[in-house]
Amino acid sequence: MTIAVSPGAHPALVLNADYRPLSYYPLSLWSWQDTVKAVFLDRVNIVAEYDAAVRSPSFEFRLPSVVSLKSFVKPSRYPAFTRFNVFLRDKFQCQYCGSKEELTFDHLIPRSKGGITSWDNVITACSPCNLRKSNKSCQQLNMWPMHMPFQPTIQDLHNNGRGFPPNYLHESWMDFLYWDTELEP
Repeated sequence: MTIAVSPGAHPALVLNADYRPLSYYPLSLWSWQDTVKAVFLDRVNIVAEYDAAVRSPSFEFRLPSVVSLKSFVKPSRYPAFTRFNVFLRDKFQCQYCGSKEELTFDHLIPRSKGGITSWDNVITACSPCNLRKSNKSCQQLNMWPMHMPFQPTIQDLHNNGRGFPPNYLHESWMDFLYWDTELEP
């Protein structure tokens, strides 16, 4: 589910039971309504709160800004093969020219030549490069990708996703988003 990531929307960062985000890109966020429901169903622990609250005539509840799941969700080792995940693996740039515009994907070994649609044969390409390559091989055009395709792990995608933070990050989230990155001396 995509939710508004703005100060007024009060989304909550969702952490696994080990206090790591479920996902970095898209960032694992729940709407304040879903978060409050999960709290009352006893599915999450509140880790941090906003100053904002929801009120009824007899009750006031501060909105959680960070929650952790009570039950650990074992992440998959390998992500699903989707267009979005191919783009994320390739950091949303054409693997031929580096452009970030008009992205599509290209088969290194063209489908017309027996190439299959798989992690090891598909890369991100901009439309002009994809049209230029057409159904030719990389060797025929001497047109090689910057990085050869590979099946990424979930960790590979998380690492790439950190490079694309949402337009809004609440201060209470920061300790949980980058705590496992290497510190500079």
